Amino acid sequence: MPSPRALVIGVFVLVLAASIAMVVYFLPRCTFTKDGCHQANSSAEVIYPKSSTGELFPWTEMRLPMSVHPLRYDLLLHPNLTTMTFQGSVSITVTAEKETKVVVLHSTDMRIIKTSFQGKELKTLEYKPWQQIAIQLEEELRPGQQYIFTLDYSANLSSSYDGFYNSSYTDTAGIKRVLAATQFEPLAARKAFPCFDEPAFKATFSIKIKREDGYISLSNMRKSKTTPLASGLFQDEFETSVNMSTYLVAFIVANMSSVGRNVSVYAVPDKKDQTLYALDAAVKLLAFYNTFFGIKYPLSKLDLVAIPDFLAGAMENWGLITFREATLLIGNHSSTLDKQLVTSVIAHELAHQWFGNLVTMKWWNDLWLNEGFATYMQYMSIGKVFPELEIGNEFLSTRFQALAKDSLNSSHAVSAVANTPEQVAEMFDSVSYEKGASILVMLNSALPDGNFQKGIIAYLNKYKWSNAVNQDLWSTMSSVILHTDSHTVVTSQSFDVVQMMSTWTLQKGFPLVTVTRDGPRVKLSQEQFLLAAEQPPDIDRHLWQIPLTYINNSCSNSSACKNLFILKEKTGKLQIAASVKWLKFNYKNEGFYVVDYGVDGWKTLIDALRNDVNVLLPEDRAVLINNIFALSRLGKVSFRQVLNLLDYISNETEAAPITEALVQLEDIYRLLDKRQDLGLVARMEVWLEEMHHLFLCLNALLNISWEMETSVSKQTLRSALLETSCRLGRQNCRDKAMKLFNQWENSNGTKQIPGDLMRAVFSVAAQSDSGWKTLLSSYKMSLHDSEKRRMLEALASTPDVRKIVWILHAGLQGSDIQTPELPRIVRAVCQNFGGYLFAWDFVKQNWIQLTRKFPIGSFSLQSIIMSTTSQFSTQLHLDEVRDFFSTLKDGSSQMRVVDEAMETIKLNLRWMEKNKTATVLPKADKLLEDSGQLFDA
Repeated sequence: MPSPRALVIGVFVLVLAASIAMVVYFLPRCTFTKDGCHQANSSAEVIYPKSSTGELFPWTEMRLPMSVHPLRYDLLLHPNLTTMTFQGSVSITVTAEKETKVVVLHSTDMRIIKTSFQGKELKTLEYKPWQQIAIQLEEELRPGQQYIFTLDYSANLSSSYDGFYNSSYTDTAGIKRVLAATQFEPLAARKAFPCFDEPAFKATFSIKIKREDGYISLSNMRKSKTTPLASGLFQDEFETSVNMSTYLVAFIVANMSSVGRNVSVYAVPDKKDQTLYALDAAVKLLAFYNTFFGIKYPLSKLDLVAIPDFLAGAMENWGLITFREATLLIGNHSSTLDKQLVTSVIAHELAHQWFGNLVTMKWWNDLWLNEGFATYMQYMSIGKVFPELEIGNEFLSTRFQALAKDSLNSSHAVSAVANTPEQVAEMFDSVSYEKGASILVMLNSALPDGNFQKGIIAYLNKYKWSNAVNQDLWSTMSSVILHTDSHTVVTSQSFDVVQMMSTWTLQKGFPLVTVTRDGPRVKLSQEQFLLAAEQPPDIDRHLWQIPLTYINNSCSNSSACKNLFILKEKTGKLQIAASVKWLKFNYKNEGFYVVDYGVDGWKTLIDALRNDVNVLLPEDRAVLINNIFALSRLGKVSFRQVLNLLDYISNETEAAPITEALVQLEDIYRLLDKRQDLGLVARMEVWLEEMHHLFLCLNALLNISWEMETSVSKQTLRSALLETSCRLGRQNCRDKAMKLFNQWENSNGTKQIPGDLMRAVFSVAAQSDSGWKTLLSSYKMSLHDSEKRRMLEALASTPDVRKIVWILHAGLQGSDIQTPELPRIVRAVCQNFGGYLFAWDFVKQNWIQLTRKFPIGSFSLQSIIMSTTSQFSTQLHLDEVRDFFSTLKDGSSQMRVVDEAMETIKLNLRWMEKNKTATVLPKADKLLEDSGQLFDA
C-alpha cells in the first residue's frame, strides 16, 4: 500500500493531467491527432488574419497604414474587348513616412503575376475580405526616401458597372458594339490596378493604353502621342496628371464621336447630333465657376462622355466626366424639363472639379463636403446662368425630400461613421447630397451678403491639392467672417459658425420649432422632429443652434422683409409689435426645420391665404403645405387642419405649392390604394373625394392645354396634373391622351408629343395590349433617351401580370432593357396596385442576382428596397420584410435602408390605425360633379 503522502501526490498528478487534457480538448479546433491545436489560437494569429495562401497577413485594419505614401503611378493597360479581359502593369513611386518592411495597398479581383522592387522579385500576400495585398521586403524602407514598386497583373473586365468594366450597345445598323469604361468611386480603382485606394493618398498618374484600330482612348489628361505597335495595336500616351485621389482616375476605350475642342462632348456616333446643348451648357457653367471661385479650372481640357450602359447618373472624374446618355444628350424630342435635368447634372459634376477634385474630403465619412457643395452649387449656378430653367422650384422639392428622409430614426449625421465598404456606399444618399446642400443654404441666408462666397473661396485656397475634414470648412469660414465683421456688436443675430454648424453636421435629424404667441410676446421652443413608432431614449438630448428667419403681414414678399433670430437653447423669446397679425417662419424654406404655429397661429395663416393668396411668396406657401402634412404625420395637427389649409389652393396658380400638395396627397392615395380594404376606403371616402376634387379644380383653373409649352413651371404643373387626372380615370384626360398617341403612332413618331406630356400619354396607351406592344417596339428602336425613359415607365405601369414579370426580368438580365434602368422599372411597377406585390416577390426571389449587379449599400439597391416596401401598411408585411432580411448572410440586414424600410412600414401602419376610424363627412357629390363638368369643358 502506498503511503498517504504518495497517494495524495498521485491523485494530484492525475487531476492535473486530466485538467490539462480537458483544456487542450476543449480549445477551438484542438484534437488528439498529429495536427495538434489549430495555430490560430496563438497570440500572433489572433491579431493577424490569414492571407489567401494560409500565411499570416501583416496588417490588421481595413484602413491602410500611413507608413508609405504614393507620389506617382505609371500605368500601362491593354484591354481586350473580345475576351473581355485586360492586362496591366503599374509602377508606383512612394515615399516612406517611417521605417517599415511591409507595403500594404489595395487590389481586388486580379491576378498578380509579378511584383518587383529594385530589380528583385518580391512575394505578395493577399487578404481578400479587406481587398488588400502586402508586399514583403527584405530590408526596411527609410523615412524620407523614395522607392519604386512594379506590379504586373491581369484581370477580367468587370460586369458590375464598377472598376474597369465592359459595356455594350446596339447601333442603328443592328450591330452590337462594345466598349470599356471606368467607375472608381468610391472603392473600385483597386479593381483596375493595385493602388492606395483612399482619398487622402493623392498622387500623379501617367497612363498609357493599348487599343485596337477603330477605337479611341480617353483619360483624365490630354493625349500626348500615339505609337503604332508591331502587333497592329496602337498605344496612346497621356500627359501626367495633376495630384489627385485614385477614385478620380478614369479611362475609356470605345468608338465615339465628339464636338468641341478644349471642352468636348463625346457620344456614340449615332447620337453625335445630340451633344451640342451639353457643350454650350458646359462652356457657360465652366466660365461661371472660374469667376465665382476665383480659381481657374486647372486642367488643359475637359471631356464630357455619354456612356451607353452606365449605372451612376454621372461621375466627376477630373477632366473626363462620365454620364448616362439620358443625363447628357438633348435631341429634338427633348423638352425644356429635359434640358433642366441635363443642365443640373452638368452643373453638379463641374462643381466637383473644385469641391471634391481640387479639395477632397479626407475620408468618406465627410462625403458631404463633396456632394453637399456640388448640389448647392448646381442649383445656385443654374439660377444665375440659366434663369429661364426656373431651377428654384426643383431645389425646393429636393430639400423637402431631404427633410422626409432625415425625419426617420434610421437617418444618419451629415458627417457619419463609414468604415466598411457597405457603410461607405450608403453615404451616397439624400443626407449627404440634399441635406448637405440645405444646411449651406441656411448658413448663406444667415450671413451678411458676400460672406458665404468669401468663406468658400478661402476654404478652396487653403486646402487646394489636399484633403479636408468637416471642421476645416467651418473653421476657415469662421475666420474669414470674423475678419470681415471684426467690429460687429454681439446681438441675438450673432453666432459662432463652428459651434452652430457642428450642431447640424455631427448629429442626425432636424428640429421642430413650436411658436406660441401671446400678444407681442412670442415663445419659441425646439425639439427633434422624429417620426418613430417608438421614441428613442436620447431624443431630448438633441439641440441645434437654429438661424430662424421670419416675416409678418406688414412685409412678406422680399428678402428685405426677412428677420433673423438665433435660437441656441431649448426655448427662446421674441418681442414683436402688437399690431402684427401673423408670423411666418423659415422664409422660402432657407432653413432646415419644420414649424408648428399652434391652432391659433395656423388659423391666422390660413385666413390670410384665403383672403389673398399672394400675401406669401409661392415658396412660402409650399413650405406651409409641406410642414402641415409633416405635422399631421407626427400627430401634432389633425388631418382636418390639413384640409383646411388646402381649401385655399383652389385659387393657387403657382407650380411650387401645387406640386407639393400633389406629392403629399398622392402619397396618401397610394397608401390607401395598396390596402384595397373596401371598408377602410369607405370610411376614408371624404379624404379621397377631397383629393379628387382638388385635382379636378386645378385642371379647370389653369386651363391646361395639350399643345407645345416652353415655360418650365407650366410644363411641371401640367405634367403633374394631367398624369394625376389620367391615373384617377378622368375619361376626358384619357381620351385626349389616346388621341395624341394615335397621331404619334400613325406618323411613325414624326408627329411629336410634347416632352412633358409623354409620360401621361404613354402611360394611358400602355394599359392596352396593342399600345404596350407598340411602345416596346418603339423603345427598342428609339435613339432619344429622354423619350425611352418615359416609354419604359409607361411599360412598367401595365396592369398585366405577365408583362410586369417580363419587364422586371428583362431589366435584370440587361438584354432588351439595360440593367441600370431596373430601379426605375421597379419604382414604376410599385406605383400601381397590380404590380407592387409582384415587385416585392421579384426582389426576394432574385436577391443574389441583384446584389451582384448592384453592390450592397449602393443607391440603386436602396432605391429598389424602398420602392418595394414603402407602401406596405400591415403587420403581416412588416413581419415578412423583417424575416426576409434577417435571414440573409451577406450583410444586407445591416444596411440603414433596411431599418428605414421597416420604420416606414411601422409609420404607415400607425397612420392607418389612427385615421381609419375618422368621422365620414357628407359626400361632396355635387361639388365633384360641377368640377368634372368644368374640367370636361
